[in-house]
Amino acid sequence: MTHVATLQSLIGGRWIGSQASAPLHSAITGKVMFHTHAERIDFDEAIVYARKTAVPALMAMDFQTRAASLKALAMYLMERKEALYAISQHTGATRADSWVDIEGGIGTLFAFASMGSRELPSSNVLHEGPAIALGKRGGFAGTHIMVPRGGVAVHINAFNFPIWGLLEKFAPSYLAAMPCIGKPASATSYLTEALVRMIEQSGILPPGALQLVIGSTGDLLDRLRGDDVVTFTGSADTALKLRTNPNLMRNSVPFTAEADSLNCAILAPDIAPDDPEFELFVKEVVREMTGKSGQKCTAIRRVIVPENRVDALAERLRERLSKVVVGDPQAEGVRMGALASLDQQRDVAERLALLAAGNEVVFGAADGFHPVGDDVAGGAFFAPTLLLCRDGANNAAVHDVEAFGPVSTMITYSAAGGIDEAVQLAARGKGSLVSTLCTRDPRIAARAVPGLAAFHGRVLVLEREAAVDSTGHGAPLPQLKHGGPGRAGGGEELGGVRAVRHFLQRAALQGSPTMLAAVTGEYVRGAAVQESPIHPFRKHFEELQMGDSLLTHRRTVTEADIVNFGGVSGDYFYMHFDEIAARDTQFGKRIAHGYFVLSAAAGLFVSPAPGPVLANYGLDNLRFVAPVAIGDTIRARLTCKRKVDRQRVDDKGIGQGVVAWDVQVTNQHEELVASYDILTLVMKQH
Repeated sequence: MTHVATLQSLIGGRWIGSQASAPLHSAITGKVMFHTHAERIDFDEAIVYARKTAVPALMAMDFQTRAASLKALAMYLMERKEALYAISQHTGATRADSWVDIEGGIGTLFAFASMGSRELPSSNVLHEGPAIALGKRGGFAGTHIMVPRGGVAVHINAFNFPIWGLLEKFAPSYLAAMPCIGKPASATSYLTEALVRMIEQSGILPPGALQLVIGSTGDLLDRLRGDDVVTFTGSADTALKLRTNPNLMRNSVPFTAEADSLNCAILAPDIAPDDPEFELFVKEVVREMTGKSGQKCTAIRRVIVPENRVDALAERLRERLSKVVVGDPQAEGVRMGALASLDQQRDVAERLALLAAGNEVVFGAADGFHPVGDDVAGGAFFAPTLLLCRDGANNAAVHDVEAFGPVSTMITYSAAGGIDEAVQLAARGKGSLVSTLCTRDPRIAARAVPGLAAFHGRVLVLEREAAVDSTGHGAPLPQLKHGGPGRAGGGEELGGVRAVRHFLQRAALQGSPTMLAAVTGEYVRGAAVQESPIHPFRKHFEELQMGDSLLTHRRTVTEADIVNFGGVSGDYFYMHFDEIAARDTQFGKRIAHGYFVLSAAAGLFVSPAPGPVLANYGLDNLRFVAPVAIGDTIRARLTCKRKVDRQRVDDKGIGQGVVAWDVQVTNQHEELVASYDILTLVMKQH
């Protein structure tokens, strides 16, 4: 008799669970593979451990060190990914399906590590500037800061992405210094448990940074406070039940939901069957129907198509679907696996019956559905099924009922109604995660996308130019927002560093510029500066302090400067060379090139000899505030604005940091004429 393992929860720094409870079946064979554990979890212990052990450990780090540890964790997991693939096949996933879950999840760690390293400070205070003067005399200013909440993030995830679902939430909350308690859906929790064991064995994360709940959440939500956060992925009904938890409402605990929705793909009227876009559309629909066996929150459920194209589209889709081999992912040629569980198989069948009522079945189980592989009779397989609704305006089911499997419905719109009617049908979904618009006409895109964006979290415009690099309809990217309005939950995930901000607390800060600079760790104009005989460019990264400043000598701009700069740059714009034409402008005279002023300022503050400053790699926030005329005298103030220790070393093992310098260029009247930030790489002493 094969031993059936009992899954365990990671609570309070130890694994608990030895008594078997609910059986978990292989999606391929239907055989029992694991059990959840019967032991009740002490959620007070989990919360206290997170608050007293993990929060201080995470706060002892900063954004940059947490980003570095995320990268180390991603590298560790990538080296061990094959062990996860071996387990993932029991969820019914093919290798391609598992790639999205496993390497997509690990890739999300890499992405947030990289974005955190580039965009977050070497501290635990994120300044959302610029500061704003609140008084006429410069002594009072205001700005916004974001700081760690000091609480716990509870992530409740769905069954369809047991690895990506946890990691895409864990990465930004970890960067925000929030320890996480992950609760995967039981059906595929064995894969999440394997991942968390791997993470715990790595020793990369501080103790308590990630805890795991197998089974029920019990009274966990009843123990949360206002500094905690809850995220949820799953059904809209469950989201409503959790969202209205009295304790969450009483304490205003932030709650983010990403719920299943009726995503759509629209074939625009300008696309004909012979166009490359038509074939791209066919491929996208079939990929979304069969990828993960249609068990994706972003899968295309409604295919909105012109009535004069529906027969051609149905024929192409039938042709492609008939070639999809369904069965055991280990069997040769299989392109689509099983649903995650027998319960899911029954649920999809029930919902398909509701959708099929009054509609045509274009392709389905009657078209030769025979899963391949050994011992698959008890598996949770389901035939790819395509329906056709010719009256989408009066058939409510196609806009209300979601079969969370390989099921899509074509819905026609009229030539008279055109793209506007298609957008109206899309809106009948009452809010979705993603929509695709297939068109070659920019005018159609410009007309349709605003309407689609009002009801969808993401809009993909599909055509031949974008298809070269497009990740497709259903792929949430770490750099872009994931989530949608209405039925889709109204929440936001991912979206680059903005996802980290979801787990931070924003506060308005008021005070003198000097105080604002001290709190934010970033120089604020008007704050006190430190000047010394040592040029700031002669200081190593460790020696530099925020506020270190240099006020340069002066330089008078001459006509020769303008002529020479025009000759070097090739910029002979009339404002610099035509005295008569310039006289009729708002300036009333010739002025210097803005980029000459920029170059001249660099000549004033640069220390030319070799030293710790290695390279200037960019300018931010450049503004030419006032004109500089022939005879004006300029000088610059260079101030160390911000230091970011990205913990990088060169090929000789010498460390480097990033320094942002505030530059203010003024004229002889002390008026600001140019303003910008310079970004430099600066060498460390060791």
